[in-house]
Amino acid sequence: MVNVQQWTGQEARALRAALRMSTRAFAEHLGVALRTVAKWESLGAGTQPRPDTQAILDTALARADTAAQARFETLLFPARKAVRPADYETWTEDIERAVVCVSRQDFPFASTLLNRWLVSQGPHDLDDKGLYLYGRSLVLLGDVQRDQGAILGPLSARQSYLTARGMFSELDIPRRVAQIELSLAVVREMSGQLDAAAHRYEQLAADERLSRRDRARARLWIGTALSKEGNNGYATEVMTAATREFEELGEPDDWSVAHQKLALAHRGIGDLTEALHYIDIARTTGTVDSPMQRVRLDTAYGHILLSDAATRNDGLSVLDQAAQVARQYGLSHQLRSIEGIRTGQQG
Repeated sequence: MVNVQQWTGQEARALRAALRMSTRAFAEHLGVALRTVAKWESLGAGTQPRPDTQAILDTALARADTAAQARFETLLFPARKAVRPADYETWTEDIERAVVCVSRQDFPFASTLLNRWLVSQGPHDLDDKGLYLYGRSLVLLGDVQRDQGAILGPLSARQSYLTARGMFSELDIPRRVAQIELSLAVVREMSGQLDAAAHRYEQLAADERLSRRDRARARLWIGTALSKEGNNGYATEVMTAATREFEELGEPDDWSVAHQKLALAHRGIGDLTEALHYIDIARTTGTVDSPMQRVRLDTAYGHILLSDAATRNDGLSVLDQAAQVARQYGLSHQLRSIEGIRTGQQG
């Protein structure tokens, strides 16, 4: 429903027309004098009802049925595309379907579901509910772009996240804003800005706008960025703390991912025994229904196996399998990581 901050004769006239009442019937409906309604009709935006009458008009609008409210909005904003409640329901369903597609790395269909709304709806023509759905669609599109390796540029995850952040800031939904800032930190890490990413993760790990789980994930990702920089000793301490928090929260998938990252940090230290211990936990407890997680697990395992001359051939075989799955699902960033591991091993 449109919220009227300040009623004038123009909005009052639009409400009367939306309710499909004569001036006399509208005056009786509101409990005001007929001459008052006539004044609104003749002066339009040049007159403002008294404060007590403003409240009466608020109540009349709130009690109007959905069809009348839609007509009222159309009369006030003729350029705005009317989006029916049924459209919002369909849009919400498509977002839910896109979430499942992203989790399975079915990027083409996820993009189709999201773009059918992002292309057909103009954000400046939407009410708050429409803007919320538009923002959620943009975040999911950013996830698709990020997982496909399109992290920077005009048609990238970063751009989608920034636009969505602006919308949720306008809607005053701080939790969504903070979640997007966490995704933007991931983009920084993926683009090689490890110091900046670690610093942002550290800030978000203490950000009360985020849920406890999201703060624990930010803490885990501090360790990821530190490990990539070679600071594996401190990285293991941070990751271990995040792992304990996931256990307290009862988040088995996050707990398993944390062990995978701990394994790579121990490999960086040179402790292959601990690295194999942690990667074994991750491989036996983690969910591998997602192609992305399967590739990440195999890439980590292959990387560790490559570090020992005795298991080097096994490591190459595991990496080959990971690369094949990454190629099949269009996981460009993961493919680049695998090639980087191979190049580093050859060097």
